[in-house]
Amino acid sequence: MNEPRGRRTRSGWLMLAFVEIAVVIMIGLVFYYQNQDEALVVYCAHDAVFSEKILKQFEQKTGIKVEPRFDTEATKSLGLTNLIIREKDHPRCDVFWNNQALGTAALKEQGLLASYQGPGFQRIPAEFKDPEGYWTGFAARLRVYIANTDSYELSYENVAETLTGPLERVAIAKPLYGTTLSHFTILCDAWGLEKLQEWYQSLLDRGIQVTSGNSSVKNLVATDACLLGYTDTDDYFVAVDAGQPVTALPVLVEEKALLIPNSVAIIKGTKRQKQAEALVDYLLSAEVELELSQSQSRQIPLGEVDWDQVPEDVQKFHPYVKQAYPLSDLVKQRTLTLDWLKSEYLK
Repeated sequence: MNEPRGRRTRSGWLMLAFVEIAVVIMIGLVFYYQNQDEALVVYCAHDAVFSEKILKQFEQKTGIKVEPRFDTEATKSLGLTNLIIREKDHPRCDVFWNNQALGTAALKEQGLLASYQGPGFQRIPAEFKDPEGYWTGFAARLRVYIANTDSYELSYENVAETLTGPLERVAIAKPLYGTTLSHFTILCDAWGLEKLQEWYQSLLDRGIQVTSGNSSVKNLVATDACLLGYTDTDDYFVAVDAGQPVTALPVLVEEKALLIPNSVAIIKGTKRQKQAEALVDYLLSAEVELELSQSQSRQIPLGEVDWDQVPEDVQKFHPYVKQAYPLSDLVKQRTLTLDWLKSEYLK
């Protein structure tokens, strides 16, 4: 028996509607996965509050979509470095924006980075980049002594005297992570591992307070729980902006300042090489270094910039760029230092 015409028409419309919906869903999925595939994946250890704005500006200027992955843990730099190592057989990351350089340099030794020497690479001094272009530093923090001005007159003479006595009112971050690990790596290079170990044990024996991070050091000094501490300029400026009674003096090793730059590198095997190169050049530009110098963290430009646009409280650290301890060949020392610290803290 023939089906009534009206029912057949309704069935046809239902089938057509079903097909159209399926097609729309399929097209949407195709565009979704295409966009996911086209996005430049950036692992970023720099604070999201500052870096996300810069990455969005890059998207707007170039039309290149960026998919950032941030890690907000205290161990974020080391954590993202280890993640890249774990993913080496199937890398997801295209560009690594690290908040320091030595962990990035270690990735080169494992064959995980691609060389690129674009215009951004050319404007950065040799002390802050890999000579073969596998990573490049920019926009640095400076390791400093921080002191409470209500209780302590900060000078190199007073620091030297303080550090020879009891240290219950002196603070340092756990050196297993972050810029304190970079600090210890430089000391390993300058002194040798044995002397570094003896020095740190002496600090511990005399009661130095070992905290969870540089911001904790800053808090102890700013509240006068400690007279003196080791921290970075970005944490020091947080205290300054809060109106707390602090001052800072650069830490010197063999008369050289310890500048800890951000670094950027392209992950070997990326399928988005040109997009990755564009982001690297943007991050290494004078525009970005100036913007980071004007941010709350007050990063110190390493390449040539118009220093009249740099805040005055950052300008005073400009001379230390030419007085910086070279970071281009410290991978072996970092490995020695990290292995020793792991044996101490990860027992």
